[in-house]
Amino acid sequence: MKSKATQAYRDQSASITLPSVNVVDKHGVRTLHLGSDAIQGAMRLAVPDQIELEYVQQMMLWLLFQDQPQHIVQFGLGAAALTKFCYHRFPDTRVTAVELNPAVIQACRTHFFLPEDDARLQVLELNALDFAADPRRAGSVDILQIDLYDAAAEAPALGSIPFYQSCAQLLNEQGILTVNIFGTPENFRRNCDDHIAMLSESFDAVCWLPLVHDANTVVLAFRSAPVIDFDALYERAAEIRTRYKLPAAKWVKGLQRWMQEIA
Repeated sequence: MKSKATQAYRDQSASITLPSVNVVDKHGVRTLHLGSDAIQGAMRLAVPDQIELEYVQQMMLWLLFQDQPQHIVQFGLGAAALTKFCYHRFPDTRVTAVELNPAVIQACRTHFFLPEDDARLQVLELNALDFAADPRRAGSVDILQIDLYDAAAEAPALGSIPFYQSCAQLLNEQGILTVNIFGTPENFRRNCDDHIAMLSESFDAVCWLPLVHDANTVVLAFRSAPVIDFDALYERAAEIRTRYKLPAAKWVKGLQRWMQEIA
């Protein structure tokens, strides 16, 4: 059964009216908004290719388990932080971003330093549902990152067992998905529980980090369950810190906390 959010997203894609895009500069940080105060993405002007927001950094959690992806896909461009980071930091990797709103794509090109498409980078103006459901793409993706929200940003714009099953089919056998779950104070816990349950129905293994920014939880889903060795993960985290300037040791601690909570 499709969720109301999924149906709304498909209805939105069929409409000619999409949220307006606003860009705000404040205290050295540029933020993207879709017709509301909700921040859809951010970039520090002094270091435009770094990832500014902590939860977006956490979307790179898959680095603990894979270091040589061939194809990374992003559903929801936001301010292009993940797309730019992956494009610049993985020179042998193809990067594909799927974004429904052409104004978001244009804003990222003009205000957030998103490069033009080339042999490795492709930004598609497309419904993520259609990308995920395309059987020609099955098994072609190593990493799938999902951060899809509408202007209100009250819940993920897509979420259903069929959608997440399609996402799983996109991935190869060692593929990994990361998704940001967000919501209002009233619905956040329900959003998390619902999406984690749907992901658990669709993937071999699922785990998640403690929430940040008051209401963001990043969930990690594996097409094939990995063997968890925390000593090895801490070693890998140190490498990630050195190479990518990301706080990966904090992610490992978060995974340990998750294991303790579910034990």
